[in-house]
Amino acid sequence: MAVYKEKERRTWYVSVCYTNWQGEKNRKVKRGFKTKHEAQEWEDEFLHSKAGNLEMMFGDFVEIYLDTLKKRVRESTIVSKQSIIDSKIMPYFKRKRLCDIKVSDVVNWQNKVLDFTDENGQHYSQAYLNTIHTQLSAIFNHAVRYYDLPKNPAKIAGNMGKKNSREMMFWTKEEYLKFSEEIMDRPVSFYAFEILYWCGLRLGEMLALTLEDFDFKENTIRVNKSIQHVNGEDIITDPKTPKSNRKVNMPDFLAEEMKEYFETIFDLQPDQRVFPISKGYMHSEMTRGSTKAGVKRIRIHDLRHSHVSLLINMGFTAMDIAERVGHESIDITYHYAHLFPNAQKKLAEKLNLERS
Repeated sequence: MAVYKEKERRTWYVSVCYTNWQGEKNRKVKRGFKTKHEAQEWEDEFLHSKAGNLEMMFGDFVEIYLDTLKKRVRESTIVSKQSIIDSKIMPYFKRKRLCDIKVSDVVNWQNKVLDFTDENGQHYSQAYLNTIHTQLSAIFNHAVRYYDLPKNPAKIAGNMGKKNSREMMFWTKEEYLKFSEEIMDRPVSFYAFEILYWCGLRLGEMLALTLEDFDFKENTIRVNKSIQHVNGEDIITDPKTPKSNRKVNMPDFLAEEMKEYFETIFDLQPDQRVFPISKGYMHSEMTRGSTKAGVKRIRIHDLRHSHVSLLINMGFTAMDIAERVGHESIDITYHYAHLFPNAQKKLAEKLNLERS
């Protein structure tokens, strides 16, 4: 036992030696417990967590899970996961031992989440429900893969919500041109949206662009970073996926527009952001422009859908499009299959030609 009483303070403390997962010996001291029982309970949970024991509390295991992820994913992803875990998962599972959580516990939790409402009294969307459940399942998957948990109770319980429940929205070229005319009065807005629509960049990728990312000899844009809003501030991160590191060719008219824009910026430095604005500003401008133009309000991310749909209508293949927007071609095929209405017919016609 490594629990001791501090007579002067009339509290208890823990001083315990342990071996971490790398085989290194360490000592941990924790003070301020009001009772001996509280100190012993903390010691047991601490040792279970350091040993990777499945009898550890779910809350302790989540700390291990997140600590592992911090070395592998973007900070913004961790912040997003942490928010869902803290508000939707921890209140129910935190004080349960990892090995004791049953499928029935997950089903009961799902029923509680299905009753949750947002600040407007609306139940969560199918897509958000899916996101919440996927996060719980990811935690259990980590335990199965690395800590020998026999099974993932969230997987057995089955998902809730639907991954792609939201209807995909996009603008036609005509709708975008109406919109762009209405935001020309603010050049930074106009040129930023030109990049989003005609090149299909993500919002964070566009906001992170610097002068040195533009090559006007080849008329290309280098995409190698992104801006994410984390803990109240904008930070530069790597792009979303390895495929997102890419060069995007600009149409000639856009290259000329960007040259004109850069000429209006005084003393623009190579490593200086060319769009020193926020995501909030872009959302506000999206609302302003669509209202003035009389076109439906879509999400800014839907401009990527608009770009892809434009390329599909122009006859480009899923592989061509995927390389341009930083996706896997299978993702393009799956998500935009309904926009390829003549693909099967053309395929059969070509097979007929081969046979004749």
